[in-house]
Amino acid sequence: MGNEDGSIGRAGFAERHGLWDAERADAAARIERKAEELGLEMIRLTIADQHGILRGKSIVAAELASTLRNGCALVSTLMTKDTSHRTVVPAFSEGGGIGVEEMSGAGDIIMLPDPSTFRVLPWSPGTGWLLSDIYFLNGKPVPFSTREILRSALGQLADIGYDFVSGLEVEFYLFKMDDPNLRLGQGGQPAVPPDVSLIAHGFQYLTENRLDEYDPYFQVIRRHLMDIGLPLRTMEIEFGPGQVEFTFAPGVGLDPADQMVLFRSAMKQICRRMGLHVTFMCRPMLPDTFSSGWHLHQSLRDRKTGKNAFVPTESEGLLPPIGRQFVAGILEHARAASVFSTPTINGYKRLQPYSLAPDRVTWSGDNRGAMIRVSGGSGDGSTNIENRVGEPAANPYLYMASQILAGLDGIKRSLEPPEPVTDAYEVDAPLLPKTLWEALTALDDDPFYREVLGDQFIDYIQIIKRAEYARYEAGPEDWEQLEYFELF
Repeated sequence: MGNEDGSIGRAGFAERHGLWDAERADAAARIERKAEELGLEMIRLTIADQHGILRGKSIVAAELASTLRNGCALVSTLMTKDTSHRTVVPAFSEGGGIGVEEMSGAGDIIMLPDPSTFRVLPWSPGTGWLLSDIYFLNGKPVPFSTREILRSALGQLADIGYDFVSGLEVEFYLFKMDDPNLRLGQGGQPAVPPDVSLIAHGFQYLTENRLDEYDPYFQVIRRHLMDIGLPLRTMEIEFGPGQVEFTFAPGVGLDPADQMVLFRSAMKQICRRMGLHVTFMCRPMLPDTFSSGWHLHQSLRDRKTGKNAFVPTESEGLLPPIGRQFVAGILEHARAASVFSTPTINGYKRLQPYSLAPDRVTWSGDNRGAMIRVSGGSGDGSTNIENRVGEPAANPYLYMASQILAGLDGIKRSLEPPEPVTDAYEVDAPLLPKTLWEALTALDDDPFYREVLGDQFIDYIQIIKRAEYARYEAGPEDWEQLEYFELF
């Protein structure tokens, strides 16, 4: 039975269901002390939904101690919404429309804050922030929690002796907001996106003068991102007008995915307060825009030695055997994994030949046209593989989990990849899907992800994304701009 504030009573949800241990208790106590010392007034509790969008509630700071132990209730229909925020199944039917007993009648789920994610938001005075995991009232994890899916994949990797190391390289657009379009009749599903203009002209890739035009904004952004602990490395001017790229230091395990959802949400909030609009939509439907990508750098760290397992000897070529096997698994399942790396209809506009984005399933050394690019080599402790297929709107938990699970399949089966390519756009290799519909079909045709993620989750993703595609086919010419420009 929920209280009026959304918490679930005095018995202690976390303790009752074995989710509370000494480490969590110590972390919770530290947060409580810090919140009091800083005089925080509100705490934002968030979850990353199926699209990687943060949703949640705010509580007054006095409720923090109780909520860390009891969680906070949310309506389960949040798990069945498409990118227009529409519930795409009959949520009040038995099983909540997707065959899950606990979701019948649009019942509650519980978001339980993860104390390790605590931040203080410098752009919102007196406000703390916590990322949460989600459970049913009976203590079972919600099977559609994408953060839990990544955690499970990381656990499987750890079982064979490795940690997943990944680094973020994210392109996106930064505009001046001319009109937020907040008049009555403009707030639908989806709402009318804002009207924007440029901060500076484009097509002057990495020029210092363009960088200086962005600098007044970049200074504020940089301070805030570093204040919340994001490992920012570079802030760069990209090719298209309004297009920028930020890169981050590599991290281990769940951290980079958590950082990605926080980064995207923080950027929107910081920039909106400066009269700007940020979009991670892959290719905005605006004059002169070019596609943005999310290049995911990956390697494995040996849990015994702490060393990078992808560093080859001089005689091993681009990668050692385990690296080649990992790449082979990613290549074998690349078409099916496109749903996770490129989950929007708009994202497939990017996968074109001779565009610095891949259009087929290939790997290579220092070749930016290949899907998988190997960076580093013999004696280079930072050697990693860079998957260039992703879009910046991807759910990071699903993107990373899809890579780990495919790579694990390659390791377990001792797969060998084809020969590295020299011309990534001419080689005879499987083509990547050209549309989201083709990607969904590829996901159904490859039994692998059903085996490792289960029929329930794959059917769930298919329902949500096919509903999105059906609205696209019936929608107006500017459907993609309406759907994605503000949301992402």
